[in-house]
Amino acid sequence: MKTGLVLEGGAMRGIYTAGVLDVFLEQGIHFDGVNGVSAGALHGCSFVSGQKGRSLRYFKKYRNDKHFMSWWSFLHTGEVVGRQFCYHDIPERLDPFDYEAFIKSDTEFYATCTNVETGKAEYIKITDMMTQIDAMRASASMPYVSKIVNYKGMKLLDGGCADSIPVEAFKRMGYDRIVVVLTRETGFVKKPENTKMAEIRYHKYPEFVHTLQNRHNVYNHSLDVIKELERKGEVFVIQPDKKLDISRMENNLEVIQQVYDMGEKDAHIRMKALKDWMNLPEV
Repeated sequence: MKTGLVLEGGAMRGIYTAGVLDVFLEQGIHFDGVNGVSAGALHGCSFVSGQKGRSLRYFKKYRNDKHFMSWWSFLHTGEVVGRQFCYHDIPERLDPFDYEAFIKSDTEFYATCTNVETGKAEYIKITDMMTQIDAMRASASMPYVSKIVNYKGMKLLDGGCADSIPVEAFKRMGYDRIVVVLTRETGFVKKPENTKMAEIRYHKYPEFVHTLQNRHNVYNHSLDVIKELERKGEVFVIQPDKKLDISRMENNLEVIQQVYDMGEKDAHIRMKALKDWMNLPEV
């Protein structure tokens, strides 16, 4: 029986997930596989490499650097998130990612992306973070404010467009029991989005436009599936009990810390129940 971990994205809401994951590291919680979407993938890889505190540390240190995430970056490069700074300068030099620990980990890691030509999700297995960094970048490349990423013949964008919470996909991959970390509050229902801009911006990719138009239905279906699997005891959910008061491009460091702290707190509250569900001994 394999136990998996699915991590929803949500731009800066993902710092909640970072708080949860750091408690998992502190408590020695291990998973056979991790499937991260967008920000979930970015924080999830540091979990697999065992680097507790790394996500919060570099977010607080570099969030307000114009090369990290800014409209300055968008105007100068066409991408709101700085490609060189975020995916090379930080992990390779400024706050080194432990590439060797990631490779040696026995946890399988997947980054979910959206194929703009097919409109479908791609679940890309990452075995070497340095050589496959473009797949990670694609998973977190938000539509409208990011360039399409070319990776191994595929044109990719944010995984949350096609499959924000890939529980069913992970079940198909053989993960019988799944822990899900959501960044939307209990009771959240996704509403239809205005896709007029999508029809203009992505007119060459009609399947992707259709995916964006249907995104709310897919998301809400995933929530229904999760509720049913949770009822059956096959899924364990950690999520905020109220809406996270943080913007998609939040730059207030106090707010970032507060949302991270909420993730830590919720993970601690749920830890005994999680360990019972995973049949793990108390530390």
